[in-house]
Amino acid sequence: MSKPITLRSWATPLTIGSFLLMAGTGIMMFFDIVPGYVTFAHEWPSWIFLVGIGAHIAVNYRPFTYHLKKRSGRINIAVFAATMALSTYSFGQITAPQLKWPLSEAMVEAPISLLAELTKTTDAALLNRLLEHGISARPDQTVMELAEAYDQDEFHLLGLIVLDQ
Repeated sequence: MSKPITLRSWATPLTIGSFLLMAGTGIMMFFDIVPGYVTFAHEWPSWIFLVGIGAHIAVNYRPFTYHLKKRSGRINIAVFAATMALSTYSFGQITAPQLKWPLSEAMVEAPISLLAELTKTTDAALLNRLLEHGISARPDQTVMELAEAYDQDEFHLLGLIVLDQ
């Protein structure tokens, strides 16, 4: 007869496994190594990490509260809470993540002819590249228009244009 599944039996393994995923993908992102689904694997499974942490705290509630009673435990929490709060301010600096969505939206709304100029190619080359993937387009059309017309993801189409795949 197998043992029943308890909170203790899965809380720590889930926390450890998801921590390894967050740490590994976080290190890759830090060094701008973001092929494939690295960012996705860092952002979305972090919710699993939070579930694991919550369960791990529940299982280890007494030791957790013991650490919070100590001055060093409270300082630790305060330092990381302050760091998180400060991370929401740019202090006048513009970062790549801040530019990600505005630039993406501008590119999705730009005509193919402008994207050809930005990617240092010709309208005909981009139109042919899209045609190779079954997308018939005109230079005055936008990626957004093509995505709607062909029921495609905007970023997939933008990737066909920008990444030359």
